[in-house]
Amino acid sequence: MTYQDASFAALGDPTRRQILLLLRDGPAPVGTIAGRFPVSRPAISQHLKVLKDAQLVVVRPAGTRRLYELDPRGLAALRAFFEQFWNEALLAFKAEVERPTRARRRRTP
Repeated sequence: MTYQDASFAALGDPTRRQILLLLRDGPAPVGTIAGRFPVSRPAISQHLKVLKDAQLVVVRPAGTRRLYELDPRGLAALRAFFEQFWNEALLAFKAEVERPTRARRRRTP
């Protein structure tokens, strides 16, 4: 499994998506993150491990705590993957808009 496959698999879980949204506000220790969810701290730790393995979060020591934060490199890779579809859609839209009006009318059912 590539890290990109792992990233998509990690995003399949709603709790992990919510953790990512929470980390948009900045780094947080596992206790703070766990306090925002109706699941146990060990369960949140497991979710964080999946996100870390998928390169969506990084962890760094801060005294006796470990802070989790978004990994911009992993998120950038996901964004690049999805942008290829967006760019293709924009090019198709541009081609449709720039096509002469009569040709567009003929294609409309």
